[in-house]
Amino acid sequence: MNTRTTPLPGRPPAPDQLRAPYAEALRAHAGRDWLRLNVPGHAAAPGSELSDALGPRVTALDFPPLLDGIDLGAHTPLDEALELAARAWGARRTWFLTNGASQGNHIASMVAPALGRTLVVQRSVHSSVVDGLVLSGLKAVFVQPSVDPGQGIAHGVTAGEVRAALERTPDAAAVYVVSPSYFGAVADVRALADAAHAAGVPLIVDEAWGSHFGFHPALPEGALALGADLVTSSTHKLAGSLTQSAMLHLAEGPFADRLEPLVDRAFRLVQSTSASALLTASLDLARRALAAGADRITGSLEAADKIRGVVRALGRFGVVADGFHRFPDITAADPLRIAIDTRVGGITGHEARRLLHRDHQVMVEVATDAAIVAVVGAGSVPDADRFVEALHRLPAPLGDPGSGLAERAALRLPRPGPARLTAREAFLSPALVVPAEEAVGRVSADTLAAYPPGIPNVLPGEVITAEAVDFLRRTAAAPGGHVRGALDPDVSRLRVVAP
Repeated sequence: MNTRTTPLPGRPPAPDQLRAPYAEALRAHAGRDWLRLNVPGHAAAPGSELSDALGPRVTALDFPPLLDGIDLGAHTPLDEALELAARAWGARRTWFLTNGASQGNHIASMVAPALGRTLVVQRSVHSSVVDGLVLSGLKAVFVQPSVDPGQGIAHGVTAGEVRAALERTPDAAAVYVVSPSYFGAVADVRALADAAHAAGVPLIVDEAWGSHFGFHPALPEGALALGADLVTSSTHKLAGSLTQSAMLHLAEGPFADRLEPLVDRAFRLVQSTSASALLTASLDLARRALAAGADRITGSLEAADKIRGVVRALGRFGVVADGFHRFPDITAADPLRIAIDTRVGGITGHEARRLLHRDHQVMVEVATDAAIVAVVGAGSVPDADRFVEALHRLPAPLGDPGSGLAERAALRLPRPGPARLTAREAFLSPALVVPAEEAVGRVSADTLAAYPPGIPNVLPGEVITAEAVDFLRRTAAAPGGHVRGALDPDVSRLRVVAP
């Protein structure tokens, strides 16, 4: 079993965690005078359009896989980098992913059929988990998350709800949950793991938004340390690697011997044979930065705390996490996530996000009808004053006389329709494209998710409801609104299973 080597602030990290063997080997390789007659076709040529746009260092480091002494051979720098990552996160084994945490969710879903026929799944999982159900063909029993009706956001599930679902699922393969949520709500992973293990199945956690957990005492503990068996980590989100890079961690435990060879084989099925050296190197460097950067994370935490404190003091807007105590499934909040209730300040989240971007050059991560979510990367220290000033300079159109917007109810999450087919059955069935109004009452062939944040509102195999159609169309019509899986930007047509 790997022993986690994360330091506390003021204590030096383990010496080996100060190395980045893959990134260092790649940099040394790029420093040699190569005549490149292989792919990629840009050949790191100086003065090329790509080199001019991105810089010659980027193209020089862009090598294909299977390089002797880097990722080919015995105990390569890549092997060392993977071992260091496993020790940093406390995993038995870690895989580097170059197709995002979605790839990790696909892998986890694909190996689950070896353990049973039905996945017990939190209904508010990311759409990539549903895509994994399409790939695997597993049946699913969904556990409904708690929902904040005022905010229109889903949180998590309790261990009691998971136990109840397992009791009615004798052929369960695994339990699949999300922690933390897009809004920073942290589930009781220890209790969820105990519930799953008592039923003889592993706990899989989509910890995409929690790759930084456990690397500072003020951060929540990571899912692996709390008993999870397989964890997807979207390292690029808050841990600082390049976009589209992620990791998959396997814990030491009763399911490890069975899962490890399956995960390894599934990884090869869905990993590109041209995995990006740039993404891989960024994972190695992000691990080193986290493991050695507890003091820098302190600065990140202080900046986030300052923003929340000033927002509370000024009183116009609200802090969403201040209401988390009302939900029994939430045990903590990610302090690097700053969810702001904008509606109480007279503006929708979608409009706030649009105006922050257009007028103040401030980018936030997520907007809903009621809120925005800003994130602070672990180790970064944003200009808190600039964000707070821009936020409070936003107009309050909801309060304009005669606008009618102030009286409008917040856009709430639709309740899912009943499931008629498995996700795979619906996806592969003959389908028709019909006007959205005519799709009501019919079975969806697609996954439809208001994006961001990407939690499916309609699954393949579920009956499409009028409530869902209204929600998706209103989301698509909002500034910056988008529905992943929709055939049209305005969700005017939907794909349904043919009768």
